[in-house]
Amino acid sequence: MLKTIDGSAQELFQIDFSSSQELRYWNRVNDSVMGGLSESNLRVEDNIAYFSGELSLKNNGGFASVRRLGPVYFQSHQRAIKVLVMGDGRTYQFRLRTNQGFDGMAYVATFSTQADKWQTFEFNEDDFVAQFRGRRIIDAPDLAFSQIEQLGLMLADKQPGEFVLAIKSISQ
Repeated sequence: MLKTIDGSAQELFQIDFSSSQELRYWNRVNDSVMGGLSESNLRVEDNIAYFSGELSLKNNGGFASVRRLGPVYFQSHQRAIKVLVMGDGRTYQFRLRTNQGFDGMAYVATFSTQADKWQTFEFNEDDFVAQFRGRRIIDAPDLAFSQIEQLGLMLADKQPGEFVLAIKSISQ
């Protein structure tokens, strides 16, 4: 944590949606890449991002996601990454990647939201499990926040229907 001159705490790195440039870093990756029919979108209103859409299990589908490919400056062993969201009662995944690739291993932590309630979830490096296409990777290297090059959010709870997750900030 950095301290300002007056002694107040300051975030080491923060993604918020008050900048008009932030949205350009984000991309959708839905199950349509494998023939599925899920749909999602990320839009910003009043400095809050909304990850929303419809999850479909048809055609072997079942996931909707968004990824941020812009610069990420997390510190290892410093403190938790905080995600401030308002959900819809569904369980989401916070996903981190140590490369800029489209496919491959991701480090995954899940969080369950309460409908229409702002919640802050805190994740430490050891909260994440290495996965590839939903399967755990046993011999993966330990996660180091300082090596993160992508982050994202995914819904893959096997419950078809509409969803919405409001994201106010992601910070460390």
